[in-house]
Amino acid sequence: MAGINLGKARTIIRKTLAKGREMELKPLSVAVLDGGGNLLAFEREDGAAPGRFEIARGKAYGCVMLGMTGTQQRDRAEAQAYFMAAVNGAYDGKTIPVPGGILVRDKRGQIVGAVGVTGDTSENDAEAGLFGVDAAGLVGEA
Repeated sequence: MAGINLGKARTIIRKTLAKGREMELKPLSVAVLDGGGNLLAFEREDGAAPGRFEIARGKAYGCVMLGMTGTQQRDRAEAQAYFMAAVNGAYDGKTIPVPGGILVRDKRGQIVGAVGVTGDTSENDAEAGLFGVDAAGLVGEA
């Protein structure tokens, strides 16, 4: 199974940031995690708030650990707040259940990691991140 290697992680970040500039978004921060929730790469654009690392990582971490997109997590939190509160407790507060968390699959449908994008609206973050994932030859779900 082909996972996300450092080259693909760098492509995801580079293309996500380029898409953000094309869309005229606020400065973005992007975290790429492998299938075990480990950080592969992170970049924060000039002008992005310094606390964006934890937000980007939290968006991605929830995706990979739950096998759910950021949008699915948000919807679950709205329907069953107790569930997402319990999950966040189990993961030491490391999940941020909102759009901009992108579940990443290989071409065979296997989960290989996740991407977290933050800086603009959650929906814009997700759009830019999906572009980056696609550019790396992977399948993103937001």
